[in-house]
Amino acid sequence: MNRFLSHAAALQLLRHLQAASVPVVYEPEKHRLLLPEKDSEEQVYFRLPLTVFFPGAGLPAVEEQVNYVILLIQSGNCALGYFENGINLDHKVFRSYMVRKKQGKSQIKYLKTKGKSRAGSRVRLGETVEFFENINERLQAYFQEHEIHRIALSCSKILIPYLFGSKVVTPFAKNDPRVFKIPKHIHTPIYQILLDANRFLQRGELRYEEAQQSMIEGLLRAAGAVLEEVEEEEDDLAEEDLAD
Repeated sequence: MNRFLSHAAALQLLRHLQAASVPVVYEPEKHRLLLPEKDSEEQVYFRLPLTVFFPGAGLPAVEEQVNYVILLIQSGNCALGYFENGINLDHKVFRSYMVRKKQGKSQIKYLKTKGKSRAGSRVRLGETVEFFENINERLQAYFQEHEIHRIALSCSKILIPYLFGSKVVTPFAKNDPRVFKIPKHIHTPIYQILLDANRFLQRGELRYEEAQQSMIEGLLRAAGAVLEEVEEEEDDLAEEDLAD
């Protein structure tokens, strides 16, 4: 099961866990807390809003200003933007002719199974190169102009080498600790989908088993946190599998 918390309620819950000295394990790559439950093999996960930092290593729970980039990439489509404290200050959408129309398969995936083909393939490959160069140029501009605290990323595994192998260098490494893989299925990236992803990232999320419902309700009552009921289709949530 999963339940969403508003930014304020998630922060309230986090402060309660700290004040009550509840033992938690922070998983930085998923920006979530593991709450071990006594006498149970089931675990509770509490994903923090992107603009809330877990106060380890001297970090405060909330910085005065949190700057981040959201980067959504699919074959031939990309939406990226720069945000401050949840507000989008700049965005860009890129499109490229990377998909073979008859097969509906990207040229990159086609090459992995069939090898190189003729003129159409060369055009698509050329546009693929330009596609990732354009993405990295915009990213470089963001990183040069601003201090970036977080990088929220949704990109299929097959495209990752093209992002980081571009002639225009990506301004962060694949293993950069600021990178957070968005645990949600992303539809074709356009500006509205970028904003939808941002709204998702501003919420906290509790994931637990049905048998733990009463424990969760008690925890939220103790914290004084109010649940935010969000209409979210289960098919749109994909915690682990981010590949196409």
